[in-house]
Amino acid sequence: MKIKKRSINIKKPPFIIAEMSGNHNHSFERALKIVKEVKKSGADAIKLQTYTPETITLNSNRSEFLIKSKKNIWKGQTLHSLYSKGYTPWEWHEKIFNYAESLGLDFFSTPFDETAVDFLEKLKCPMYKISSFEMTDLPLIKRIAKTKKPIIMSTGMANLKEIEISYEIAKKNGAKEIILLYCVSNYPSKIYDFNLKNINILKEKFKCRVGLSDHSKDNIIAKLSIASGA
Repeated sequence: MKIKKRSINIKKPPFIIAEMSGNHNHSFERALKIVKEVKKSGADAIKLQTYTPETITLNSNRSEFLIKSKKNIWKGQTLHSLYSKGYTPWEWHEKIFNYAESLGLDFFSTPFDETAVDFLEKLKCPMYKISSFEMTDLPLIKRIAKTKKPIIMSTGMANLKEIEISYEIAKKNGAKEIILLYCVSNYPSKIYDFNLKNINILKEKFKCRVGLSDHSKDNIIAKLSIASGA
């Protein structure tokens, strides 16, 4: 499997992707600095998230749209206000992609709905990531698969049957290159949350490349995942 000119192969060094997410804190200059630091770190690619507050949630104060956990630093905020702080403005995407390319970094994004895919296609996004939370969004998977570009699927919120359905939907709709990521959807994840035997379970069942989506605080799990076949 190739991503642009880079071969993804168990015999090659691991392909390391850095996630920008909302860490730019709505500063474009900070976003560019993150890209520069990703390059300095030795990572191979930078990934964005493509959504707007309006396409990912509703602007509602109803209890279903409030963060209630007592341990959560965002307790009492609405989902809309939180996503308004966390999203990456769409007008930044092309400039961030161009800057990454000028540094020799690969770049791509996670779209959260079909309008985001349409937007990213205009920017010639070379591949797509499907987040754990969107793993069962079959219309989104179909839309991405029809681009015929490589797809990385994170599996943290899905069981094996759900993964199988999403994987087959992607293949039937044109996806030829699919990587699954073993993922624990805790933020942050502790070492004892992981069972790295799941990497080989995914490899044996789906006969595809399997990587790690890591939310832990250091690089121990990442190193152990490579030893486990990622």
